Amino acid sequence: MPAVEIAAPAKANLFLRVLGREADGYHAIETLFCRLDLADTLRAERREGQGVTIAVSGAEVGPPDANLAVRAAHAVLDAVEHRFAVHLTLAKRIPVSAGLGGGSADAAAALLAVNRLADDAIPRHELLQFAARLGSDVPFCLSGAPLALGWGRGERLLRLPGLPAAPGLVVSPSIAIATAEAYRWVDAARESAGRRGALALDLDALSRWGDIARMAGNDFESPVFARHPEIRSAFEALVATHPVVCRMSGSGSSLLAIYRHAGDREDARLRLGRKHGAVIAIETLAHPTAGPELPE
Repeated sequence: MPAVEIAAPAKANLFLRVLGREADGYHAIETLFCRLDLADTLRAERREGQGVTIAVSGAEVGPPDANLAVRAAHAVLDAVEHRFAVHLTLAKRIPVSAGLGGGSADAAAALLAVNRLADDAIPRHELLQFAARLGSDVPFCLSGAPLALGWGRGERLLRLPGLPAAPGLVVSPSIAIATAEAYRWVDAARESAGRRGALALDLDALSRWGDIARMAGNDFESPVFARHPEIRSAFEALVATHPVVCRMSGSGSSLLAIYRHAGDREDARLRLGRKHGAVIAIETLAHPTAGPELPE
């Protein structure tokens, strides 16, 4: 197989709680991941020699050696003892450093694609371990699940049946927020509050958008809004369009709104214009995508 092309869908967090910082400095979280139809495209080509090269279009993503997709490709090549070289072609559509898991989605796609170039030499459980080492959102992106509860650093997942596909908007202000910095903001706001406990969750409620709308929001919202009033303003404008669910995704800066009908979404899109940043029409995914345990 000389080349493999895979879609890399974005994720959103329908709720996100930061439970506390562990002894190793990492933070434990509790979150509900949801997959969106907004996606990058990654193509992996098998070549002679060794190493990984990458060509990126659509956005600036920094140096190749820091790119998660490149690191993921190296992880697979290391495991199969560098039998070939890989060239990655990445078309970016997911906003960068925006809380939508674009880099994680690209890394998951690279793990799958390069493993396929290696005739699926790495078994499912090892591929998921690679994903957990690469980043907190990568295991969910690799899983192919449309919906999942995540704990720990995001590597502990409970796959759930997808919610009914729903129309939505992603509003992406032109502000990049570093995840590590956002965690520091949460820590600073909680210095005297101590560690949070996990929620008691009713899994049946996770099958209905209305119930999800009543769940806890995103612990990053308050500190991010305090430091970036333009993101708060975008959130307030989005809430004013009367979505069923409205959240900031991840550590920001992108905002997600879910609507009952496509017409409601279109009315909201026209009302928002471009005042608060890019406005992207999306739908949530109701069914699994290709993952390490699912054929494409």
